[in-house]
Amino acid sequence: MSFPSQPPHIVLVPSGLGPFNHFFRLAVMLASRNSIVTFINLQSQDPSPEFSPLTTFFNDHQEINRLDFDIRSLNASNSTTTSDPFIMRYEGINRSLPLIGPTLSSLLPPISSIFSDFVITATLTQLTTDLDIPLYILSTTSARFFSTVAYLPILLSKDSSKFSNSSGNIRIPGLDPVSNENIPPTWLADSPSNYLLAVYLLPNAQSLPKVKGVLLNTFDWFELETITSLKSGRVLDNLPPIFPVGPIESHDLLEKDHLFSWLHDQSAESVVYVNFGSRESMSKDQIKELENGLQICGHPFLWIREFSHDSFLIMTKNESKVMKGLKSAQNVLAHHAIGAFVNECDWESVMDAARHGVPMLAWPQHGDQKMNAEVVEKAGLGVWVKEWGWGGEKLVAGENISEMLKEIMGDLNIRFKAQTVMREAKMACENGGSSEKALGELIEMLRGKWKLG
Repeated sequence: MSFPSQPPHIVLVPSGLGPFNHFFRLAVMLASRNSIVTFINLQSQDPSPEFSPLTTFFNDHQEINRLDFDIRSLNASNSTTTSDPFIMRYEGINRSLPLIGPTLSSLLPPISSIFSDFVITATLTQLTTDLDIPLYILSTTSARFFSTVAYLPILLSKDSSKFSNSSGNIRIPGLDPVSNENIPPTWLADSPSNYLLAVYLLPNAQSLPKVKGVLLNTFDWFELETITSLKSGRVLDNLPPIFPVGPIESHDLLEKDHLFSWLHDQSAESVVYVNFGSRESMSKDQIKELENGLQICGHPFLWIREFSHDSFLIMTKNESKVMKGLKSAQNVLAHHAIGAFVNECDWESVMDAARHGVPMLAWPQHGDQKMNAEVVEKAGLGVWVKEWGWGGEKLVAGENISEMLKEIMGDLNIRFKAQTVMREAKMACENGGSSEKALGELIEMLRGKWKLG
């Protein structure tokens, strides 16, 4: 006699070292597939602003369980490696994570799997092994950058100075060579943050073969060569199964505030949308040049900024918008008035632009963003001006910014390519599409362990 399978109980344990958006989206996606989802919030003693969306999210999605667990960050006197606030918090979370073991063991129904992010892979691998719970990792970057990180243990075992400041390419099996210019500056030998490789990246990369699977927020068509090489074992032959399930749809609804009232009054594909996220790192001089470029490009613009200059806000308030604070890129990009997207190439924003077919002006600022920009350019989602370098590396004149915006807004070929990306993204998520199939395979794997009888 056969019995229906019990819905898997999936527990999400995001590190909290970055925004929760990726895990909000994942929670909704898994819950929609008849899974029981519990979201564990690892709060610090002094919750920072990124925790403020939690209440809104759980009010909107009461089918998802919330469990708060206070993780206390180490103070400076207890840090063994650095006084860097990020690393201190990283060390504190990793040291305290084993404390959630009894809580995980007591949850009902029993946990079928845990999903977390890369930055706490090493610690969670040990914990979940002890508890006999499968661990899955949600990658919040491009497949290209993920492949590079996964290959780090081999790269650095062959040559500990691989990331010197010399020019050249890094070769990874099955992938296009990675230019040394696109390696994050913090990885380079002369960077004061170079210790991040040993303390932060390497232990987690070395633990990847021990996890049950890796979810990628991307889709086959968008990064076909990289995904094929990852799945076939050409990059590494000991990686777990790879599930490209993107673009993962936003949990947000279109906001009905004065920002969107203003957008409703604009013509289709007429507005330049600018958003560099919560880590806007441009110099004051560069911000002034960007302001100038936006003013003279000839198109209305919407600039979402964490901090806004009052004088510039007043100067532009009638024909454009400068908004303080952060708005969901997904919400704005879904609006018909948006014609171009100026962004640093954080991967969540790239996937949102792909879903809605909005051409990007890629302007990488730090971290994985140059490799992400490579993907954007190769797939035809937008334009990347390599000569502009990393954020803060060069002062890009407002006239140059204006010219690029005019090109993107006026070039029908650029817009056609972005629309092609949108069609492929939608096909990937439809029944029979590559991402839908990958998600189905993942859910079946999760159900397999928990069949009754």
